[in-house]
Amino acid sequence: MLEVVILIVALIVSLIIVIKSADVFVDNIVEIGLALGISEIILGVTASAIGTSLPEFGSAMIAILTGTPDMGVGVAIGANIWNIGGILGISAIFAGLITTQGEELRRDGVMAFLTALVLVVSLFLIGNISFVLGIILIFMYVVYLWILIRAQKNNKNKEIECCDISEETSQEGKSQDSKKSLNTKTIIFAVLGLVGLAIGCRAIVYCTVELSTMANISEGLAGILLAFGTTTPEFFTVLSSAKKGLNSLAIGTVFGSNIFNILIGLGIPALFVNIPVEPITTYFDAPVMVLITLLLLLLIKRGMKLSRVEGVILVLAYVIYMFTRLFFIM
Repeated sequence: MLEVVILIVALIVSLIIVIKSADVFVDNIVEIGLALGISEIILGVTASAIGTSLPEFGSAMIAILTGTPDMGVGVAIGANIWNIGGILGISAIFAGLITTQGEELRRDGVMAFLTALVLVVSLFLIGNISFVLGIILIFMYVVYLWILIRAQKNNKNKEIECCDISEETSQEGKSQDSKKSLNTKTIIFAVLGLVGLAIGCRAIVYCTVELSTMANISEGLAGILLAFGTTTPEFFTVLSSAKKGLNSLAIGTVFGSNIFNILIGLGIPALFVNIPVEPITTYFDAPVMVLITLLLLLLIKRGMKLSRVEGVILVLAYVIYMFTRLFFIM
């Protein structure tokens, strides 16, 4: 009993370390990027998704590379299902209304669905996540990133056209003044954040493996349950954004995180090892991820919004999934 308590406490502490390390790493890597002259557009479209998804990515990566691939895959897929059914559903209930635009739905929503579909079809065909599939997943993310950058550049050009010359000059002056210089402290903190992520994720995986062994549950299911902890950044980001009326940020965080979790969270580890996948994940968890993504798109498309009713539907869908997973097909 004492060992279980120690492992649970260690797991909670590890989660806190990982979430804090992710914040430190992203904040400082953005500072480094700006100092090196990397476009703010590129930093903007990557930092948010990466920042909230680093706990899932790190946990999945460590789990896969340390011999527990089922847990790694479970974290990625479980996080995606929870992001939609749990986080977005609960946020819609509390906020009352989350709206979106057609462009966001066509671009980010469709990409999230396509990402899930590609993974499921590949698993049905080959039964694992191979090196070739890893290349395909990463290539898809690069293409998506390019689409995002083009969209933001186009929006920025439109804004510039609406401004007069004096305003443009003023903005350029402010931009030059706001450039940051690269300093040793920023680099050190970025490295410390990365080290904290690595250590924290390794501790998370170890504690989860030990607890799942004691509870006699599969690694895949353990990964799905672990997703509750690793998605904490997404939960607070989406809930806070929805309550403040920042609808695009709320829905965009979920879509962006789901895309990143699959394309990068599983694509990168596949470059190093062939990732076997449990049959239950292939035939149940992954298809559920596709279906709940499709459900979200259909609910939003009806009126380009999520009301409390749609939120309840998403939460119920997640409850049914978890009830089935826990009590019928563990």
